[in-house]
Amino acid sequence: MSGPGAPDRPVTARAVVAPTLTDPLARTLCEVVGGPRGRRALHRSGWWMPVRVLVALVLMTMALGWAQKGYCRSTGFAGQGPFVHACYSDIPVLYQARGLAAGDVPYAAPRSVQPVEYPVLTGLVMWANARLVPAGVRDPGVWYFDITALGLALAAVVAVVSTIGVAGRRPWDVAMLAVAPTLALAGTVNWDLWAVMLTSLSMLAWARRRPWLAGVLLGLGTATKFYPVLLLGALIVLGLRTGRMRAVGQAVAAAVVSWLVVNLPVAVASFRQWSTFYRFSQARGVDFGSPWYAAQLVHHGLPPGLVNLVPAGSFAVACLAIAVLVLRAPRRARLAQVAFLVLAAFLLTTKVYSPQYVLWLLPLAVLARPRWRDFLIWQAGEVVYFFAVWLYIDGFSSPQRGLPVDWYVAATAVHLLATGWLVVMVVRDLWSSRYDAVRADGTDDPAGGVFDGAPDWFVLRRQPVHRAGPVGVGATGGNPGHQAG
Repeated sequence: MSGPGAPDRPVTARAVVAPTLTDPLARTLCEVVGGPRGRRALHRSGWWMPVRVLVALVLMTMALGWAQKGYCRSTGFAGQGPFVHACYSDIPVLYQARGLAAGDVPYAAPRSVQPVEYPVLTGLVMWANARLVPAGVRDPGVWYFDITALGLALAAVVAVVSTIGVAGRRPWDVAMLAVAPTLALAGTVNWDLWAVMLTSLSMLAWARRRPWLAGVLLGLGTATKFYPVLLLGALIVLGLRTGRMRAVGQAVAAAVVSWLVVNLPVAVASFRQWSTFYRFSQARGVDFGSPWYAAQLVHHGLPPGLVNLVPAGSFAVACLAIAVLVLRAPRRARLAQVAFLVLAAFLLTTKVYSPQYVLWLLPLAVLARPRWRDFLIWQAGEVVYFFAVWLYIDGFSSPQRGLPVDWYVAATAVHLLATGWLVVMVVRDLWSSRYDAVRADGTDDPAGGVFDGAPDWFVLRRQPVHRAGPVGVGATGGNPGHQAG
């Protein structure tokens, strides 16, 4: 098309979708750089063109995030300065506090050192980065932060490239991930991007119909941060709808085996230190960012006996609702949609929401709802919360300077509502595929792997049986050969 009012050109099955032609907000924003691509433009598509541009963008975003931590790099990450300047990071703090600066090995540190409260692969990354710090440098904590930030930038690059591979004909949608404000702000708060990378690689392996490899990567991701295991739930419910449980079983088995291979040696060698993460997660009370913490600030918190039960029960109810939605939807949901909903449900009901947890959702949000308007609404809410939580913490020691409780509760509500908005949009797309940008041109599920093009096997409602007429796109599965469940 040559202008905003012109009709869209028909696209071929192999054409790359341009957001400036299909996304209303992207079309408007691109006016500052010359407007949407015209029909006489040179169409240089292919794998490497989007990859080059998006890798450059994500490196720029991570560089901006590193620069945003500049105040803390120059004055230190301890004290209250990091909070009021919103540049706090766990990375250099735990470098000292967990004995890494002294050369201690995670899960084998002396009893005088507090054990690492992360899964095994994160502890391995923490230790490996510490080994790269040169001896005798003036500020080893800053060196450790910079080395870790470089590794996290490379993890972000792999996550972007993997997501491009999953996006199918829509690689340019991944620009939302590459330039996400929360990626810059939260990317170097903790080590979460390594889990994001492994999860993205797992999604790519599943899309390429390699369930064993997908499971191995999910298991490794779960050995880095616990959340990737939740994606197995999305695979199971879609496997039930399509009857593709053999591939799902392979992924689950591979995930369990890879997790055990990584964890068992450490657990046998030092069970108490290995189990610190699980015991800490169990004993931890409600904390920043969760609806339960906000409720505690304005009224009454959860009784001690319900601190784990209520969030876990709320998540279980949400998962049941998602399963019913997926099994009753007129057309089979896309994998990215279901995975996004499961993970969003966890983050909306969990008893603690650390600022870097937003990174977990980024690739799935891009794949589930590739619309700039909704993505930016969600990001705006998360940016508001990111700055609010640090100012609120700053108020613990400087009440006259910190964010008042009421304002922090309001910021928490903004974060919850922004995520809820994106959830509502994904649910609408899932239930009525005419709203789904990915399926607008007849595509089924680029990330679906064995689910892509699969007919329904089990649904929770009666479907009309068409006894006559040509075989075409099924009413519920959206695929030839649909069978009522």
